[in-house]
Amino acid sequence: MNRLWWLVGGLSLALAGPITAEPMPEITYPETRRDSIVEDHFGEHIADPYRWLEADVRNAPEVADWVARENAVTESYLDSLPHRARFAERIRAFMDFERFGLPTKAGKRYFYTRNTGLQPQAQLFVRKGLDGDPRLLLDPNAWAKDGATALDAWEPSEHGRYLLYSVQDGGTDWRILRVLDVKSGETLADEIRWAKFTALAWVGEEGFLYSRFPAPEEGAAFQSLNYDQAVYFHRLGTPQDADERVYATPDHPDYGHSARVTQDGRLVVITSHVGTDARYEVHVIDLAHRKRDGWKAQPLVTGFEDDWKLVEGAGQHLWFVTNRDAPRYRLVSIDLADPSPDWTEIVPERTDILERAGIVGDQLVLNYMRDAASHAEIIGLDGSPGRTLALNGIGTASGFRGKPGDAETFYAFTSFNCPASIYRMNIRTGESMPFAEPSLCYDPGAYLVEQRFYTSRDGTRVPMFIVRSKAIAEAGKPVPTLLYGYGGFDVALTPGFSATRMAWLEAGGAFALANLRGGGEYGREWHDAGRRENKQNVFDDFIAAGEFLVAQGIAKKDGLAIQGGSNGGLLVGAVVNQRPDLFAAAVAQVGVMDMLRFDRFTAGRYWVDDYGYPDREADFRILRGYSPYHNIHDGVDYPAILVTTADTDDRVVPGHSFKYTAALQAADLGDKPRLIRIETRAGHGSGKPTDKAIEEGADILAFLAQWTGLSLDWQPRSEK
Repeated sequence: MNRLWWLVGGLSLALAGPITAEPMPEITYPETRRDSIVEDHFGEHIADPYRWLEADVRNAPEVADWVARENAVTESYLDSLPHRARFAERIRAFMDFERFGLPTKAGKRYFYTRNTGLQPQAQLFVRKGLDGDPRLLLDPNAWAKDGATALDAWEPSEHGRYLLYSVQDGGTDWRILRVLDVKSGETLADEIRWAKFTALAWVGEEGFLYSRFPAPEEGAAFQSLNYDQAVYFHRLGTPQDADERVYATPDHPDYGHSARVTQDGRLVVITSHVGTDARYEVHVIDLAHRKRDGWKAQPLVTGFEDDWKLVEGAGQHLWFVTNRDAPRYRLVSIDLADPSPDWTEIVPERTDILERAGIVGDQLVLNYMRDAASHAEIIGLDGSPGRTLALNGIGTASGFRGKPGDAETFYAFTSFNCPASIYRMNIRTGESMPFAEPSLCYDPGAYLVEQRFYTSRDGTRVPMFIVRSKAIAEAGKPVPTLLYGYGGFDVALTPGFSATRMAWLEAGGAFALANLRGGGEYGREWHDAGRRENKQNVFDDFIAAGEFLVAQGIAKKDGLAIQGGSNGGLLVGAVVNQRPDLFAAAVAQVGVMDMLRFDRFTAGRYWVDDYGYPDREADFRILRGYSPYHNIHDGVDYPAILVTTADTDDRVVPGHSFKYTAALQAADLGDKPRLIRIETRAGHGSGKPTDKAIEEGADILAFLAQWTGLSLDWQPRSEK
């Protein structure tokens, strides 16, 4: 197939002169009802006029009508933007390449996902041996006409006879579990409902372990709080109501639990959590004694104090990565057969963050993070020195799954300017060979990926990745720049490919990703420095990143845009309130916007670890001080704002975005637009079909280009 492709060298960027956004027609926002709700919070009377927008759009006709009217205004505006169609075309081109997932080996079979490029969802294939012919096992594209039903997680049984998989419909966090007979390709009658936040763990080939919540009340599936999660065992060929409850804590309904089974099938390891903090309890069930003891769980770690990541087990020997007495993590092991088992340190804490580890063959593969970029090492099971795995520059390595006795493992490597390539590594020699490499419509070498450090308000040194074309970097002139951040929940933002970002870069923009406090880039201290009473540090870091980009001549002073999703949507809302003068445009996606009521819906109760408790005065004072919904400054010029959410988002319920947008539109914030884009049959992000992702990306880029002054003049460079 012939297609035009464009290189940065073929762009006319008009860098020498000023670029300004042309004024758009005045927007008439839909009328939004204001109620007179006022509540007393520790002596402060706080209005909440748009609380009625919290109702589930499926069961509230007035909310559904508001959504339809808002979408009509937003769609009309976005469709009028001059570069929207071209951005959609270019995002589609950047996505149109064959993509593979990491293979998983079970018996002699290899299982992996593949998307030919523009399929709505990736398909699942199996090969018998690496050189065997691929056979299609699951095609999610046939599950729904709109492509919005997705294959989520999947796990083959030990010998590859069965495949357990989870189905995600319309973007919800709820999952349906099903089982496939791999040889025949037939789906078994087994079906599990109301699974959520679950691992998939086979017990031999007789059945599997999973986690679920009680069925919610009618009409409350997408808003009610999630309590009483338990681990169950499902025996193949039996109905769900016959499943055995393996582990639960009825005296602590706020606890959550997930189960894994060691590769040799000997031990079940149950990890329990209270909130989002990486502070866990661990219990172990010895399957060798199940006939005698049933599902008797023995405590291994108690107290919810530290992170415990199971690496693997062999017999009664277990390996974990933990931050107990090691804020940047270390590798430890324990022998449960010992009369007095105790932890043995295998790999001590280092300056770099030990993200994860795996046992492959008779060696350990360690995945480290240094300044938010990956590197890996292979060492002996006893910690004896091994070798460093060479990776291709600044990027993110993932995978390295395997089990004792394996001769190989697979890993992926990606960066901002290059999609993931899959490699097969000989664990004994360390030699890596490509398993699947993308064929691209552009030259990754035309783009510069660099890392710089800047100083935040309190003097903290913060890293930031900056990506732009080499031609723009060499020209040394500032250009419209998109700054992205998250800063929370111990999540590290690392280099990764995005077709939407590539379209922005190709059009002449720059992209920056700031590794803010609150994330996991530097371990426990970095996370603690950006949560609860320290949350303002996250906002200060993001603001300082924007100031740095302008001061360094990377971003145009009137051309800096910001973007963030979920906790990052909160980030965008907060910094826009605090520094509206710094930004030309902002995109807040599926954000947590009402910090006084976030804990009342679905998984929101978990987030108190990072945010605090709205019903405790000390926490309330902090939350009230930055809550995006409650701190909009009437009479101040704001940047152009596009809010995005989805009707099936049951992680951060769309009421957050609805209320925030209504408050923005009611305030006097200047002439720039404040719009909301509400997707249907979509959720918090995962499972979104390709066409919907392209449309959303094009809307966002066209909006940002309009208000940052990005001057686009694509010229065909050559054909491919």
